[in-house]
Amino acid sequence: MTLTVEAVYEEHVKLLSVREKLQLVSKITQELSNLNTVDINLEHSLLELEGLGAEIWKDMDIDKYIDELRSEWDEA
Repeated sequence: MTLTVEAVYEEHVKLLSVREKLQLVSKITQELSNLNTVDINLEHSLLELEGLGAEIWKDMDIDKYIDELRSEWDEA
């Protein structure tokens, strides 16, 4: 039988006192901080975002855009 996180929370964690909940959070945090990041299997890489949204800037005059932003900052 596999318990879901929600089931564990409802059946066990919810019943704990505030002090016990804090101890549990501390224990979980400590365990997570000790994990070797190499052991974590990430589904995606930040590098997958490279070039995303490039079409937005395709016809934009970047210097003009930056000047407009700076003038907005001066007005504020």
